[in-house]
Parts: sequence; structure tokens; C-alpha cells
Amino acid sequence: MDNTSGSNSNNNNKSMRRQPTPPDTEVSKAPGTVAPDTPPTYDTVFREPQLVSEDTIGNDQVPALIPADDHQAWSAIEPKWTDDNWSKNDAWGEPMPWDSSWAGGTTHKVMDLDARDQEEETNWWDAELRETRNRPGSGMLPPFVAELLHNPEHSLFSVSVTAPDLKPIGDVSPFTPPSHDEILRAVPHANTYYCRRHHSWVFLQWKTSTILPPFAKSFDSKQHPPLPDQDRRKRSVSCAEDSFDKSKKTHHFHFYPKAVDSSQLNPPFHRAPWEVTAQRKQKRRKITSLSLDDSSAKDLDVIMNEDPPEGHVEGELLDLYVCCQCSVYCIASEAMPGVIASRYVEDFTKYRYEHPAIGRLPDESVVSGWETLNTIIENKLWKGKNGQLPIFGKAFQNKIGWSPTTDVIFKQLGFNIVSRTEAPGTPEERMVEFLTPPNSEPDSPEGQEARLKLLRFWVETNAYLVDYRRRFATALKNYVPHPLHVKIDSAREMYQQAIGAHPDQSKEVLLCSLVEYVPLLETWKVLGITPTTCSPDILIFAYMAQCRCDPANTILYFTHFYAVVAAIQSLGGVPPQELQTLVLEERSRGRFTEEDLQNAAGVLGFGKDGALRLELEDDIEDDFLAEAWRTAVKSAWRDAKDCTQLQRDANEAFRVIAQSRGSKKLMKLWSESSKNQMDPSRAYSVLEVSADVDDELVLTVFMMRVEEQPHQSDKWREALRTIAEVRDSSRLRHFLDEGKDPGDIVTPTRADLPRGLNQLGNTCYLNSLLQYFYTIKELREAVASMANIDIKALEDEKYSEDDLKRHRVGGRLITRREILRSKKFVSQLADLFWQLQYCENQAVTPTIDLAKLALVTSRDEEEEEADRGGTDSSNDTDATLVEDGPVRSSYDSNGSVLGKRPRDEQRIDMDVDAPTSPIMEEKNGYVMVSRQSPSRGSKSPRLNGESSSSTMPLPSQIPDVEMANQENSQVEEKKPPPLPTRKPTHSDSVMMFGKQHDVSECMDNCMFQIEIALLKFDGLNDSDNQSSVVKRLFYGKLRQRLTQVPAQRRPRTSIHEKEDLFSHLPVNVADNGIDIYDGLSGYFDDVVDYEGEKARMEVSLVDLPPLLQIQLQRVQFNRETLQPYKSQAYVKFGETIYMDRFLDTADPGKRTRSKEIQTELNAQRERLRLLTQDKHAPFPASLRSTLDFFTKQETLMLTDVDDELVANLTGEPEIVEAEIVGLKDTISKLKEELENVWKDDTSVAYELTSVFIHRGSSPSFGHYFFYSRHLPEQPDNWFKYNDHQVTEVSKNEVLADTTGSTANPYLLVFAKKDRDIVRTVNRFDPMSFEDIDT
Repeated sequence: MDNTSGSNSNNNNKSMRRQPTPPDTEVSKAPGTVAPDTPPTYDTVFREPQLVSEDTIGNDQVPALIPADDHQAWSAIEPKWTDDNWSKNDAWGEPMPWDSSWAGGTTHKVMDLDARDQEEETNWWDAELRETRNRPGSGMLPPFVAELLHNPEHSLFSVSVTAPDLKPIGDVSPFTPPSHDEILRAVPHANTYYCRRHHSWVFLQWKTSTILPPFAKSFDSKQHPPLPDQDRRKRSVSCAEDSFDKSKKTHHFHFYPKAVDSSQLNPPFHRAPWEVTAQRKQKRRKITSLSLDDSSAKDLDVIMNEDPPEGHVEGELLDLYVCCQCSVYCIASEAMPGVIASRYVEDFTKYRYEHPAIGRLPDESVVSGWETLNTIIENKLWKGKNGQLPIFGKAFQNKIGWSPTTDVIFKQLGFNIVSRTEAPGTPEERMVEFLTPPNSEPDSPEGQEARLKLLRFWVETNAYLVDYRRRFATALKNYVPHPLHVKIDSAREMYQQAIGAHPDQSKEVLLCSLVEYVPLLETWKVLGITPTTCSPDILIFAYMAQCRCDPANTILYFTHFYAVVAAIQSLGGVPPQELQTLVLEERSRGRFTEEDLQNAAGVLGFGKDGALRLELEDDIEDDFLAEAWRTAVKSAWRDAKDCTQLQRDANEAFRVIAQSRGSKKLMKLWSESSKNQMDPSRAYSVLEVSADVDDELVLTVFMMRVEEQPHQSDKWREALRTIAEVRDSSRLRHFLDEGKDPGDIVTPTRADLPRGLNQLGNTCYLNSLLQYFYTIKELREAVASMANIDIKALEDEKYSEDDLKRHRVGGRLITRREILRSKKFVSQLADLFWQLQYCENQAVTPTIDLAKLALVTSRDEEEEEADRGGTDSSNDTDATLVEDGPVRSSYDSNGSVLGKRPRDEQRIDMDVDAPTSPIMEEKNGYVMVSRQSPSRGSKSPRLNGESSSSTMPLPSQIPDVEMANQENSQVEEKKPPPLPTRKPTHSDSVMMFGKQHDVSECMDNCMFQIEIALLKFDGLNDSDNQSSVVKRLFYGKLRQRLTQVPAQRRPRTSIHEKEDLFSHLPVNVADNGIDIYDGLSGYFDDVVDYEGEKARMEVSLVDLPPLLQIQLQRVQFNRETLQPYKSQAYVKFGETIYMDRFLDTADPGKRTRSKEIQTELNAQRERLRLLTQDKHAPFPASLRSTLDFFTKQETLMLTDVDDELVANLTGEPEIVEAEIVGLKDTISKLKEELENVWKDDTSVAYELTSVFIHRGSSPSFGHYFFYSRHLPEQPDNWFKYNDHQVTEVSKNEVLADTTGSTANPYLLVFAKKDRDIVRTVNRFDPMSFEDIDT
């Protein structure tokens, strides 16, 4: 091997680099910087790529990023929008930001900006207006672009090549040395730059042109923001050189990925042949539409290697950065790997460093190794040496060494390994391996490709060595290097200056501490700037340019701009005056931050702690928002002290929300009302009337004022409108609209329309419950008998111990206190029912006492009084306070005494009665169960996240079914532990009503009190007491059967059975795709934990109640976040449900077949859920993303990723999708088969009567309303009870698919068909009296 090189000759002593497009002008250096063509320089006849212009720009110096002239002189510049009358903002009546008289009379003028639009900036929220302006979207400033062009921590080098003057030594076979053009093409393109860190090339070109580069045919403009206005770009050659237009502080670039076709450039750029082959391999991996089963490998090769149709060939796809203010643009590529991948370059360097040759230092060994590789290529190309290289020869091992990395390098260069036997037939016989160089003669396509690859490798190795010698010059000071023939220049300053991103072109840094300030990392990205080059003026320019080019995200940009100012203050600094001024000006124009938006929602009552207890979400209707705003304004009017400020806050909050939603309807409403800024006290003062006068006198005074001072009629009308709103006066509104006094009018409400209930504050669920009770005929009539009772007489009424022991409610004795509060509650409820029947107004307001009695249990009252130091129990004897039955508790929610269901662990607030005794030992295969075990049917899953503390016990229990061979045994009862002392709370609801509970607990409490209030204590009609209206209407009987499989310690199958009462049936709502029958099946046949083992729990219905309540359990528990969440899954239900299949008397054969189908159906659904809804689902998309990563990435060499793996991945998404389609088809067929089993069992029919709705994404709060079917008169119509509003709706709205909505049913009520149970409308008909008279 010859490591020497010949002397240089004058003919070849020229540095060669591919000639770029000749520029019309050079880029001159900025003051204090080094121009690109200044030292270090190299002998070259070619100019480095520079800012190329099609128009003459001039020879001025590159200006600073911010013009050097004093910004105080800006005020002398005439505003660009004088002719457009932009000096005033009509919407706010305030000076615009560029009016120097604003902000305390300061003379500082915040910069104007080119191409701003008054109407668009004022109405940035208007999507239709934005569509007409066709803005290019978010942009970025030059320093930010410079970091995107290439990693700022990596250096890019311009590479110049000098042909080596090497001659063959001795006799060699004829060969052709590389020509001048071949050496020129060894550098990929005049505009490509070498990156040592990636060992790759990057294409970069910047240009000033009124014509954009050729777009790739694959670039879909519809998938990207519009291009900047080309007419506007033509008006300016370059922002950086337009010294007369101070509205262009610097470039504002917009990014379009993979937009430019490099093959259409001048000169064009093409990848090398071996790179094209690699790209075809990548393309082979990307094919997902071709099934390997449908086409042979040969067919696939033909498809992959055939030439594309004419006109469909594309080169490298380059990213495009376009300035929207001038003709400058920049195009760039991703890093294009060198001949040898960077990982192998690093591995070889590391190997040589860790295994230095004898007598060499590590860095010397590295350089020597690369120089040896270089010499091998030079000997091959310039000296014609084609001899074999002995791999295990001493020189080879000493200078290069053999390793897996070396093997890859030589194979990539086209060398082959051959073996031959030396000294055959002798004791020294051995097998020797050699490296054979590739054919590099240009007389064949293969030779040309190998020749170009070796030349490219030679150039890249030279560049790598030049950089390595420079970086480790100290360690190599005693090393005698071989001559290199490539010279490199740093290109960073060149392209930074060309696009205006050079550090010397920026002003002072805004605040040093902000550079590494973590909370602002996202801010710099959003504004398109870098913290190290951010001065006050640059920050202002970036913010205003983003708002100009992307008005839809104005609030996002203001949020981040304000975050910078706030960060300066939080770090102890003082924001520059320019920033403070702009913040004030933007605030005056109505700009707000995202935090302001959240606060605005709170002002209108949204949020967890708000009056509405509902999150502000996108699906909230505009009308609902408008009503929330009016409510907030009226609430402000009731505050005598801060009325004016609260009203302003409500109006401002409404505007903020209206703009954030882009709602023209809400903005129009706000605009019209903003003219009325008068509060009630001022309105009365203006008209000079007192607040207690009636509407007629107010109108009289108003007309007098208008007659006396007609020129102030607008003021009088504004005052009258305010009074009309605060009074909610239809008469005054009619006068304002029509100009005529209609006299005393009442808002027309149909006489036959049910009346609504006004909210008392967070009581929408109570309103729904009370309306539901009113629709039940028998319950309504029973409650009506308690109207107008004498409370004083009740308080004086005495009950003996015998009286109190005569009745049990929920399996326990009741107290005098509970009797008294229950009768008070039912009396109040009767009065409310009377108003709902006779009131002519749209809505009725429940009393505070009624709400408190409904929402707060007697147990909570006692605890609160105990906390205050005492309780009134004068009439509560020891006997009345002793509980001899189970009490409802919050600390035990493990389900029935017969077993704990696993799914209960995943839910919160499963309000279940506590067991009072354990199950006794087995007796001949059966078990003895306490008669006073709590009802499994009393489960009451909660929609909110608080644990239950209701004291509502079960209705009086029925005896359990006697078991065969059961022995009498005394069971010792265990009382539940006492409830822990509650800490006092201070929420608004507690202040008004005391401790409140959720919907189900509220229903339990109400039913508990109704049952107590209707009890008789006179000793008569005890039979009636045994069957109260509550029990008759709401309670049925079920049988639970627990089956344990045989075990080692229990050789026989163990069966436990008992009967219980139930008031509602729970349905677990976790996944989509189920209907009401599926949900109930999961309850009637389940697997539970019992005595540490799994057991089957089967439930059947013995007796059904007239009203069947089905609870949809939407509160689920996320085991990863350890937080409850509300399931929004859709559960399909219809107008009728048939309960035959769940009866104890159901056909056993059908039941067995149904279970088999249901088991298979559940398995199929679980598989479908795993593929489409599980943690990593949907799997087809995940598989495609993995495939996309494997086929597109070029930097990493993944040895385990081969064509076979890619081929398998290619077809896997289709396989999974086919499985999903098959699963859906199977599920549909199984469901149909299941329903066919029971299609003839329709004797136990129930019709849907009521649907309770919870709207909101949180399980802890939201808005409640309910639907009630218009029975019996119009069963196809429904009423929607939404607090004070009652409207008629169609059944389609009630039965609609709620997928994607946060308004979902949580309680369904069915009534036995053909039973006169529900009479929805119960209104007084005055015509009935006229009929009597006639």
C-alpha cells in the first residue's frame, strides 16, 4: 500500500466546487462582522453561494435586525392608515395604539406594521371575515428560522475540492483518472453544505425573487395555510434593505414543509444513483396498499424498478420559508446521509481511539486510520491500483484494523471479501481473506456509480479530517499529517446574515434571565423568536406580525406576549416602557389572555365552584350563555355596594367568551347591550323615581321626561331599559319595543303547559326530582293530603314508645324528630304541588325550607347541631333512638352480604347498606342468612365523586326466603362503627342548606321522608302502613343466587340464596356499543369475590314494581390517574323494555342459551375494545405510525428492521382492520341472535316515562335536567324540564344518540304498560267550573 502522494502541479492546483447560480449582487458584511469571503480563505475560482437576487438590491451594508436609527424618531413618521380613519376605535371609543396621545400622554409611539387591516384586527374572532383576507398563518423571525434550518449546535461547512496531483507508479493496467467534472460532482450541489456531526449534507438556498421556486406536484396547498400575498411581496426587495420603511423591522417567514421540487431548480439537484436505490427501498417499505398475497416478489420488483410515468418524477422535496413582507425566501433540506452512515463513522473513530497503533496517541491513531482509508481511495482512482488488500496483514491491522464497523464501511464502498488458500498441501497451509476493490471504470453504469460513490466518500473523509485536525490541533501537534485536498469554510455566518439572523444584527437581549426561563420555552415557539436575540422592539414586532398574519390566534399570541412581561416582573425586573405601553394599548382594544377567558367563565357562573356548576365547553349553546350572562348582570344589580363594577365585569366576561367562541350572535347581543351601561340605581336616579313604584308610574315619569327634554330621549330610554331588565317586566319591554303601553300584561304561558321551577342555587337536580315526583299520579295525590297541616300542632304532638315501635322504615325504628321533619317536608311539597297545578306564571319558586329538608338528611342535621354543642331531643326516648336494623352508611359499600362485585371497586360512591351479620356456616350445602341483611337492590351509584353519608334506610324489610334443611340459629348482630366527626365546610351550598348530597341520595332522602310522613300512629289501618305508597310504586323483589365451584376444602358445590327488595337496577356504563338489555344482563349474571374466591352471582326478579328505575352508572375510576371520571358512553334504549328474560319464572332453556350467547358476545366486545379503545389503541393507526417511522427515518441504522419485518408490518394494519370489521359483524349477528331468543317474550312490558340528564364532563358537578313523556294523552311527545323553562320536544331528541356529547342520561324510569301510573300534565282547567255551572 502506497501512502505517499505526488507533488502538486499548476494544472491541478485549483479548488473546485460546483458553480451556483451567479448572483447579481454580493451580500456585504454588517459592521463588526467578518464577510463570508474573508479569512480563513482558500484558493478557489468559484464564489460561495450567497443571497441571489433577480433584482438589483444595491451595495449597502447588511442592516441590523432593528434599524440603527433612534426609535424615538418613529413618532415623526406619518401613520400609514390616516386615510382609513384608524385614529379612533369605534368599538371602544378609545385612541388606537399608534395614537401617541394615549397611555398618559407619552410621546413614545409603538411601531406600526406593514399590511395591517383595521377591520380584521378589530374583528379577529370573525371566521367569515378572516376567510376573505386569506392570511398565511403563523410565522417566525430569522433567528428562529436559522435554528430550524439546521441544528444550531452543529456546524455547516462549505466544501471546496482541489484535485490531487497523483501519478501512477510503475506499470499499471490502463485506467481513467477522475475528470474535472467528476470531481466537481463529488460535492452534491453548489448549495449543499457538509455537517460533520451528522456526517451528512444539507441543501440550503436563499434568494430574493418575485417568483417562488417550483412547487412539487405532491405538495397539496389545501393542506397548508395560504401563501403570502405575492403582490405585496413584490413591492419590497428585502425587509433588511428597505431603510425607508420602518414598518418592516425584519423578515417574517412562513413555513411550508416538503413544498419544493429540487429537480426543477436551476441548477437542479438530484440524489446520487445509490441514494436513489436506497429511496426505492424505502418506497418499497412504504407500500401498504399492495397485498403480498396478491402479487409475487417478481411482480413487486417490476413495479418498484419501472420508470415513473412522464411528468411524475420528483427530486428531493425541500422545505420552503417565505417572507410575507418582501421577495426573500429560503429553501432547505433535511440532513442527507453521506456514503457511510454517521453511526459507523463514529464507531470507526471510537474504535481507532480505543485501539491506537503502537507508538501512536489516540487522536493520532484516529487521523491515521481515516487517512489510510483516504489513501486507499486515492490509490484506486488516481494511481490505478486494483490489487487486493489483505485484511489480516500487519499494515492493514495496524492502521485500520478489522471490526464489524470496518466490514460495513468497505461493503458500503463496494469492496468484496474473497478468500484463497496459501501454501496448499504444506504445514503452513492457511485460508487468507482479501478485500477486492470495485470496478470504477466509467465504461459502464455500474462503474460510473461506483466511481462517484468513491469520490463522494473521498470528499466526505477529507472534510471530516480537516475538521478533526482543527478541533484536536493540540493533541496532533507532533503528528505529521498527509496532505488533504478539501478545504472547508463555516457557512453559519453566511446564511445567518443572508436571512437577517446574524447575532451582530440583533439588539440588546431583553433580559438575560429569560434565556433559560423554563415557563417561557413554549412562548418563544409560539411567537417565532429566540430568547437570545429578543429585544423589546423585536418582541413587539413578532407579536404584532403574528396577529397580522394569523388573526384567529390573536388571544394565544397576546397570552404569550403578556407572559414575557409578567416573567420580567416575577424575576424582579422592570418591563421596558415599550412593552408596558403595548400591553395597555392592547388591553384598551379588548385583548385578553387565556387566563382572562377562564376568569370570565367563572364570572358567568361556569366552573366547578360556579353557580352553574358546569364547565364552559364548546357544546354549550349560545342561548344558554346569553342566559348565564343576563343572570350574572341581574345578580350584580342586587349588590348595592359593588353593583356597577360587577355589572361591568359581567359584560366584559360575556364579550370575552363571545369572541373566544367566534359567535356573531353573541357579539351582536353584547354590542347592542354595551350601549346600555346603566345600573339600576343610576336608572332610577336618572328618571327620579324610587325603586318601589309600579310599572305604570315608571312609564308616566318616563313620558314626562321625554316630553320635557326630548334631546335626552336616548338617556331616558336607557334608564327605562335597565329598569325593565332588573324587574323582568314584560310591560316595560313591550313599551320599549312597540312604543305603546300594553297595560298590565303577563307573559303568555299556555294553561296546559307544566310549570317550571326556579333555581335556588345549585339545585337543578332537586328541581328535576321534584318535577318527576309531580308526574306520578298516586304519589301526587298522597302528598296532596298533607297540604295546609298545622305545624304547631305537629310540634306539640306526642308519641309514646309503643307508637314509635309500631313502625319501621328501612329496617329500623324512627325518631320523633324524623317524623316531625318528614311531615314538614311533605307539607311543603304539597304546597309546591298545589302551585304547580294552579300557578299562572311560567315557573314556581320552591321554598328554602323545602330545599333544605330535601337536600339535608336528619343525620346531618344532628351532626351539625352536635358540632354546635347540643341538640333538641326532648321527645326522643332511648327506645326511639335505638336502631335494630341496618343503617345506610358511607364506610361500607362492598355490596350485598352475598358477595362483593369486583366492578364495585372501580366505582366511587356505591351507596350500599352495611351488612349487619356474617353468613353462617354451611348446613347441608345451604347457608343461613340473617333476615336483616341489607338489600342488594339498594345500591345507589353516584354521579359525583363524594362518598355517601345518607341516613336514608331501606323500607321495611320482608323476610328472607327460608332455605331447605336450614337450622334455627341465633345470629349476633354487629352494629356498624360510628361515623367519624365531620369537619365543618364553608361552601356556598353548605351555607344555605347545610351538608348536601347527590341526586340519588336526595331521592332516597325524599322517599324516606314521604314514607314516614304518611304513616299512621293511631293504631288504625295498620295494614295500609305495611304497604305504603313508596313501597307500592318503587320497590320490587329480587332473588340472589351465589354459586361457588367445588374446591379442595369444599368438595360440594356451594349455593347461597336470598330474596331482597330493590328500588332501582344499576347498569355499568364503561364502554360504547351496548344497549339497555346488555347493561342489565351484566347485573343479573356476574362474577363476584366471595370468601377470597370467584363465585357466580345470578339475580332474577320475583316481583316488579309499577315504576322501574334503571340507574346508569357513569362514574368510573381511572387506575392510572387514580381519579374518578364520567363515562360519556352512549347506551341505547327505546320507548319500551320487556323484562320477561330477567324474571325468576323465565324459560330455563332460553336462559341457558341466552347466557351462552351473552358470554360469547361479551368476549367479542372485549376484543373489539382492546383493538379500538385500549391504552395503545386504535392499533391500525399505531401500526401505521410504526411503519412510517421505519420507512422514513434515514439517520438510525436499525439492524433488526429488515424487509421481512417491514413487509409483515405493511400488511398488519389491514389484518387488524379486517379483524375489527369481522368483530363488528360477529357482534351484530350475536346480538341479533340473542334478541331472537326472547322475541316472543313480551308479556312484561314497561314504557319509558322519564329520562334524567346530566350535562358536563366532570363527575363532580354539572347541569341536570330531565325529560317526561306526555302521558297518557300524547305519548309521542315529551316535555323538557330545564329549571324554570318547560318546553315541548319530540321523542327523537330524547332517544337521540349522545355519542360525542357531554349531556347523557343517568336515570331511566319505565312504567308498567297499560297502568295509569304517570299523568304528566296536572293543571287546573278553569273551563271545568263553567261546565259545572251549565
